[in-house]
Amino acid sequence: MTRMPALFIGHGAPPLLDDPIWSGELKQWATDLPRPTAILIVSAHWEAAPISLSASGAELVYDFGGFAPKYYNMRYDTPDSTSLSDRIAAMMPHGVPVHQHRSRGLDHGAWVPLKIMYPDADIPVVQMSLPTHDPATLMTLGERLRPLRDEGVLIIGSGFLTHGLPFLKEFRIEAAPPGWSVDFDAWAAEAMARGDVDELSKYRTAAPGMPYAHPTVEHYTPLFVTLGAATKADEPGAQQIDGFWMGLSKRSLQVA
Repeated sequence: MTRMPALFIGHGAPPLLDDPIWSGELKQWATDLPRPTAILIVSAHWEAAPISLSASGAELVYDFGGFAPKYYNMRYDTPDSTSLSDRIAAMMPHGVPVHQHRSRGLDHGAWVPLKIMYPDADIPVVQMSLPTHDPATLMTLGERLRPLRDEGVLIIGSGFLTHGLPFLKEFRIEAAPPGWSVDFDAWAAEAMARGDVDELSKYRTAAPGMPYAHPTVEHYTPLFVTLGAATKADEPGAQQIDGFWMGLSKRSLQVA
C-alpha cells in the first residue's frame, strides 16, 4: 500500500467553494495525491479535550454566519468511518481518554476543503478535535498517528497560516494582504523551507506580525499535528499553495 503524505491546509470560509483559483489549486493537489483509503482531519474549529472524534453519518456543522443561504443546505455524506475511529482510539496511550462523539459531524474547517478535494464524498472521514495548542504535545500526537499513513490514511491539519480576522479592513477575495499577514507568511515560509520546527514552535515570540496574524492560535496549531506525522519533522516539506485570500495567507504544506 502506498504511504500517504500528511498535509497542512488553509480551509477558507464557505465562499472558497466559489473561488476558481484556490479551489482549483486544492483540487489539483488532491488529484496529484495517491487516493486515500480514509481521511483523518484536525480542524481549527473543534477545540476539545480530551481528544474527541466525530460521529460517522452525523449532520454537518454549519459553524459560520452571514453567508448565502445555499451554504447552509450543502451536504457531504461520506461512508461509514467507525473502523477508523476505533483504530485511532486504539493508538492512544493507555489511560489517555478518547471521546467518541455521538452526534457531531464535520465542521466547515473539514467539509469545505474536502468538498473541493474529494467532491464525490466516497472516502470515510474522521474529524479529531484539537485537544491543546502546545506544539510539542501536538507533535507527539501527530507522531502517534503516523502509522495510519502506511494504511492509506491521509492526515490533514486544517487551519489558516494567518487568521487575523478582527484586523481585516476588506472582505474581498482579492483584497491586498495587510503587512502583518505578509510578514508572518514570509517568516513561516522560510522556517518551513529549512524544516525548522523549533522556530515554527516559537511563533508567539519569534514571528513578525504577532499577535495580529493570530489573535487566537487555533488556526495555526494544527500545523504541528501535520509536522508530527511527518517521517522526519525537520525535513522540509513541499509548500504546495501560497498567496493570499481576503488578505490571509493560504500557504499550505505537504510532508513525506
